[in-house]
This record gives sequence, structure tokens and C-alpha cells, in this order.
Amino acid sequence: MPLTPSAAVRLFSRNILDKNVVPLREPYCNSIMAASLLVTRQTCQRVLWLGTRRYLSATPASQPTVISRFLLWLSQNFHDVEPLLNWSTTLRNRVVRRKNLFYGYAQRRYGENIAAAYYILSLKGAFRFAGQTEWFRPNDRGRFSYDFMSFPAATIEEIDLSGTPINCNGLDNLVTQVHLRRLTLRGCPEVDGWFLSRLHAFSESLEELDISHCPRITTGALCALIHLRKLQLLDISSLASLQNPGLVHILIEEMLPHCLVTGTEYSQGLSSEERMQTNSTAGLKAQATQPQAEENGQTSVQRHGEMH
Repeated sequence: MPLTPSAAVRLFSRNILDKNVVPLREPYCNSIMAASLLVTRQTCQRVLWLGTRRYLSATPASQPTVISRFLLWLSQNFHDVEPLLNWSTTLRNRVVRRKNLFYGYAQRRYGENIAAAYYILSLKGAFRFAGQTEWFRPNDRGRFSYDFMSFPAATIEEIDLSGTPINCNGLDNLVTQVHLRRLTLRGCPEVDGWFLSRLHAFSESLEELDISHCPRITTGALCALIHLRKLQLLDISSLASLQNPGLVHILIEEMLPHCLVTGTEYSQGLSSEERMQTNSTAGLKAQATQPQAEENGQTSVQRHGEMH
């Protein structure tokens, strides 16, 4: 008569603890082994599910997409899908890590500018050399021309890496471009606080930065931009992890007074009462500064007349 898994486990435990019990027969041993494997498999599935649920609940992000909800439903109802999801995540991380390797051999053989240009094109990005109007970019299949190798002494002035998997490790290939003026990172999924903290290498040259539609940029990550003293234009539109974009807009303007922040409004993310308070405060400030401006204007006119 076959044993149930629970009865087989109890019998196996009692046989180990009691040395005087007669050794188990082969059918019972097979049942015990099958029961042990079943219990181990169920335990592993339970641990994977708890880890997935804890990660999804702790990750600050926007509303999950239809595909994400469908995959979560599959993992809840079909435990065999969990290894497939884990394998997909591991494969994706491996691809991102491979695409952001440091091209040290290319730097030693062809120079820093050519290595940086090759790295940008390998990510399906685009760039423009300083003093030129032509942009180098790959085609729809990711293939590109090697004409940029004819300019080994030219530095890169503008870079467009929109939608590419660049991360903080890949910046090792670009930090040598000290004359970089414009950097576009629109919709890059791997751009986060660590990435922004490494942009201090361009503090003396970078003037325009586009980090819109980057899902991993938070309010704390934007504080790393304080080192970009020459930044004149910053686009922070559609950042899913920002809870109060209007307050972040004010924070950045206080942090970088010479930078024009686009993509958000002062009242974005505020309640109706906070919007009314903000508008009233702005109106009071305008009324307070108008008489002072008029007085300064009269004083300047009077002084101008006295000088003549």
C-alpha cells in the first residue's frame, strides 16, 4: 500500500531517531525519497514567491503595465513560471553588463575619442564631433560606418543615448570627453542616482542635459546634479518616481540658479489647497516686488538726469 507524503516523512524521521527500528524496505524508501523531493520543491516555490512579492512591494515605481500584471498572475497561479522569470531577469542583466564593458583595448590602440565613439554607436546611440555638423548614428539594424575613425583628434561635443541601456559602468568610456556640451538620456531604463552622481566629470563643460522618461530617477538622485555648475538647460519631464514634480522643480532652481528647468510646472503634483497657496504666495511676491522696481526705475532716471 503506497504511503502519503506526510506519512512517509514521519516514518522516515522516526526511523532515523530510533536506532532499534528495523530498516525500511525498498518501496517505503522510494516513497520517502519522492516525498522529500516534493516537500523541497514546494518549499523552494514558496520562498521564490515570497521574495518576488517582497521585491515588487518594496520597489518604488509607477503603475505596473499589463504585461507585468499578467506575469505576476502567472507566477501566483503557476509556480513553473517563476524560474522562467528569474532566468529572463538574469539574462537581461548579463546583456546590460556586457554592453557597458570598459573598452580599454580600444583606448590604448585607437585613442580615447575613437573608443568613446565606438561605445556610443555600439549602444545604438549618436554623437557629433566638435566643429562638425554631421551626426554619426547607426541604421535601423544597428550597423554603422567606421568613418569616425578618420578623426582621432576630434572630441565629442554632443551625445544622444535615448533609449539605450547605458549605466554608471558605461560612463567609464565617456568621462574622457571633457568638452561635452549636450547629453541626451531620454528614456534610459538604467539611469539612476549612481549614474547622475558620476556626471561631475562634465561639470566644467556640460550645458544641456535631458533625463526625461527615466523611470529610476528619484528626488534624491537629482541632488547629485549640484556639481554641474555650467548647466543651462535641464529636462525632467515624465519622471515616474517623482511624487511632487513641482517641489522638485523649485528645489533644482534653488540648487542651480542659472539653469532653466523644463518638463514640469510649479503646481504639478500638489493638491488643490497647496496650489491655491502657491498661487497666492506668487501673487504677493509679484505685488511686493513691483513698487520696489518702480522706485529703482525712478531713482535710475533721476540719477541719469543729474549726470547730464
